[in-house]
Amino acid sequence: MDNSNLISLLKAKNFPEYIVNAFAKVKRENFVPENLVAYSYEDMALPVENGSTISQPSTIAFMLMLLEPKQGQKILEIGSGTGYVLALLSEIIKEGKIYGVEIIQRLAIKSKNLLQKDSNIEILNRDASNGLPEFAPYDRILISASCPEIPYFLINQLKPNGIIVAAVKQSIVQIKRDGDNFSVKEFPGFSFVPLVKKQD
Repeated sequence: MDNSNLISLLKAKNFPEYIVNAFAKVKRENFVPENLVAYSYEDMALPVENGSTISQPSTIAFMLMLLEPKQGQKILEIGSGTGYVLALLSEIIKEGKIYGVEIIQRLAIKSKNLLQKDSNIEILNRDASNGLPEFAPYDRILISASCPEIPYFLINQLKPNGIIVAAVKQSIVQIKRDGDNFSVKEFPGFSFVPLVKKQD
């Protein structure tokens, strides 16, 4: 299993070196279903289960670039799936703390098993449509499944100079907080599965 083509693609797209290095170190085949391992290093989204997907690597790289993760930060990922992005973040920030929230129990269990050696990652199986307020504030918040609208409410869970990167409908949105003010940038043209909420 060789990821050299994927790494070459990410370099050709001019992603920062620290992001490319993380992709080089984290084995995507560990996070995809066994029957799809042959496609692990194709630049494509792959189904996992219950309608969830593992996003295509170039999309993940773009979201991580907008997120600007730094060493030692506290980061929340909502919709953490099989844990691939959590592993990439752990590789980037080293000593920080990462919370992954996944509503689908089997995916949460799988990711816990895959990432049990990463002591800086904590995975919770629950609905995170209201964020994860008990561990707030965060330096960075990443929403990997598509929100129906821009999650402004999460700004309250962000540190004064924090960043949110969220899939919103078929766009990627970056929200940068500057004290009590914030700015929003939207990047259209992506495809995501919807964020799942707990059914009443």
